[in-house]
Amino acid sequence: MIERIIIIENVDPVIFFGINHCNMQLIGTLYPKLRIAARGNVIRVIGEEDELAGFEKKIREMEKFGHEMNVLREEDILDIVKGRAPAVVNVDSLIIHGLNGKPVLARTASQKRLVEAFDENDMVFATGPAGSGKTYTAIALAVRAFKTKRVRKIILSRPAVEAGEKLGFLPGDMKEKIDPYLQPLYDALEDMIPPFKLKEYIENKIIQIAPLAFMRGRTLNDAVIILDEAQNTTRPQIKMFLTRLGLNGKMIITGDITQIDLPLSQQSGLIHSMQVLKGVRGVAAVEFGKKDIVRHRLVQKIVEAYENHP
Repeated sequence: MIERIIIIENVDPVIFFGINHCNMQLIGTLYPKLRIAARGNVIRVIGEEDELAGFEKKIREMEKFGHEMNVLREEDILDIVKGRAPAVVNVDSLIIHGLNGKPVLARTASQKRLVEAFDENDMVFATGPAGSGKTYTAIALAVRAFKTKRVRKIILSRPAVEAGEKLGFLPGDMKEKIDPYLQPLYDALEDMIPPFKLKEYIENKIIQIAPLAFMRGRTLNDAVIILDEAQNTTRPQIKMFLTRLGLNGKMIITGDITQIDLPLSQQSGLIHSMQVLKGVRGVAAVEFGKKDIVRHRLVQKIVEAYENHP
């Protein structure tokens, strides 16, 4: 009899072990010849060497499935142990699996074009109205690239134009002042990455969420970099951001040119940069429209009403 230690690193322990360790209880019944104990993210198992080798192989398959699908159910464990392929959503529009295995899909034609443009180019501009899924799809693509080890980091940024002079009057330190402006980015990530892993990634700076001003002077290698609300950047700001792109990097710039909060005397950096970079190899642009709005059905009507109002 020998002991083997297996460390679970690539999936949230809550997903892998289950609520109240229900998954481990099932695994224990499937391997009655082994003595299995789990604590934290460590599994200690005692048994014969041949049995241990097969057990670890199946555990790694479960870990891989949980990492990719963000879920590990009883039926998935049974399928893996018995050598069957677990049932998964397999559709052309699938980007990743979010929390509890919920599929994150490219739901409209423009979202599908954004997926294709991202796969084929290193820099993509995505413009269109509120609620059309630009940012959500961009973040899903970044998470997919990270999970498939295409990149090592995800960098998310927004200009804090809305803050203006009000920022200094908000309570708390700089992070607490800035976080409300970055909350939409956190919201999207929380749909796609389990809380335990998201907290770990942010603490280890694998996922970085910061205002645009914090990008100055950096070179961002091996990363997907997303600039959201780019219509509120000035020409010097967006030039600074675009030139942060490093080796093995990909960049998505999203914005709505109908919602510019800059002073009237300043041209939006987003509009200018799209004009300057039009036709440059490796740069693509995807334009979203009213038909792409995937929020409440009233949002599309609100956008149309404002467009038609003099």
